[in-house]
Amino acid sequence: MSAKVAVIYYSSTGNVHALASAVAEGAEKAGAEVRLRRVPELAPDAAIDSNPAWREHVEAAKEIEVATLDDLSWANAYAIGSPTRYGNIAGQLKQFLDTTGGLWQQGALADKPATGFTSAHNAHGGNESTLLALYNTFHHWGSVIVAPGFTNPAVFSAGGNPYGTSHPGSSGKVTEETLAAARYQGERLATFAARLAATTDLV
Repeated sequence: MSAKVAVIYYSSTGNVHALASAVAEGAEKAGAEVRLRRVPELAPDAAIDSNPAWREHVEAAKEIEVATLDDLSWANAYAIGSPTRYGNIAGQLKQFLDTTGGLWQQGALADKPATGFTSAHNAHGGNESTLLALYNTFHHWGSVIVAPGFTNPAVFSAGGNPYGTSHPGSSGKVTEETLAAARYQGERLATFAARLAATTDLV
């Protein structure tokens, strides 16, 4: 049984979007069926227009489908990404996660592999704490957290974050090394999901 991976993210200026796309590519490489979805933008136009890169990405991302609870029900693995906001996930992603209570009560989110990815402005601007904060939600869901760890050279080449792929936005666009790490993370997630699905199917 193949994996069905929902890659759900929020991105303001495009860095997390680039990571999400790479994670999706990696999952597809592992044979997974993938849904790449963005959560809705909640910021007012005045805030978006204050940053040309933010407005540019909002317009460019309109073709990406908006995430729904159906995407979570459909998937048997989750890759969720957010930029850092004071060491925590962005409000836009939090708003979406806060709507999952019904699925959580049904147990529909439990026992599924999950992983996270992020981007802060600086290398030490909260990348690790943001992923750990995201993983609190996974703990409550009953997810099986599949972090990249130090299991592949790509992780080291991308800065060595064992919690999940991260990008320091102040360095410019996401590097090929970091995209390779994100692809590996997606591939690793999909591989675990397929193994778990096959085992469950045999029980």
